[in-house]
Amino acid sequence: MPRRSPRWQGLLAVLICAALALSPSLAEARAGSSHSGFGHSTPGMGSRGLRTFEHNGAQPITRSTTPAPAPHAAGPIGASPAYGGSFFQRHPFLTGLFGGFLGSWLFHGLGGMGNALGTLLTLVIVGFLVFLAVRWFTGRRFSVGGGTPRSVGAAAAPAPSYRGDDVAVGDPDLNAFQSIHAAVQEAWSRSDLVRMRQLMTPEMVGYFSEELTRNASQGVQNLVSEIRLLKGEVSESWHEGDLQYATAYLRWSAIDYLVRIGRSPDAPDYLVSGDPRSAVESEEMWTFVRRRGGSWLLSAIQQV
Repeated sequence: MPRRSPRWQGLLAVLICAALALSPSLAEARAGSSHSGFGHSTPGMGSRGLRTFEHNGAQPITRSTTPAPAPHAAGPIGASPAYGGSFFQRHPFLTGLFGGFLGSWLFHGLGGMGNALGTLLTLVIVGFLVFLAVRWFTGRRFSVGGGTPRSVGAAAAPAPSYRGDDVAVGDPDLNAFQSIHAAVQEAWSRSDLVRMRQLMTPEMVGYFSEELTRNASQGVQNLVSEIRLLKGEVSESWHEGDLQYATAYLRWSAIDYLVRIGRSPDAPDYLVSGDPRSAVESEEMWTFVRRRGGSWLLSAIQQV
């Protein structure tokens, strides 16, 4: 009388097959101020030279005329499948081997015919394994060439790129940054693009002009007054040829609110948002640039 396979073996086989099929998708199914002043709708904008896309403790720059660096082939974006993905993706050889023996094990529950098929399948798998082992060993022997292979980390690490030479700035420079900060806020509140062109790079003038145009099309104006710098310190400064950059952390307070253009202050719909009686605080990183011997200009703003 033929021996019947317990039901739990069949159920287990189904679960294992499902795990093999779904393992790649399961491995990847894992998770992540100021009231209305300029620049608060985006994490960062402008250019910081060679350090534009470096992490500096603030929100990354997402709008810039500086070309983004190409991702390194060995980095996280282009990682080799041999070191990424699920276990079954990283070990397709073992996956095939396991599937073969799983099929052989299932065939044992089908009687003599199943045993014969299982034995034949086992012989085919063993022969295939020997073939792959010979191919792999021969190819590796000629590719290594007797030299000492580098570690995976060393092979994947990109070569360090030039990011400018660090330089120091003094108190007069920090005072200039504070003056530019206050002047930019005042020019923004007056929608004064002529003044902005004296304070910032053409790229930043373009961003400010775009935001002013958007506000005008919506019939609103952002008013900023009573600006007080609470803390200012230079976090890094460097030069790239004739250009010198400096990034400063600025924490400041101001009366910051949005009003409707063409309405009198006593009109019920004059105030759109914000509070004209209470100051709000902001934290930002401002980057400045100048040519050798020239004046500092605002070149980037990042939220903190």
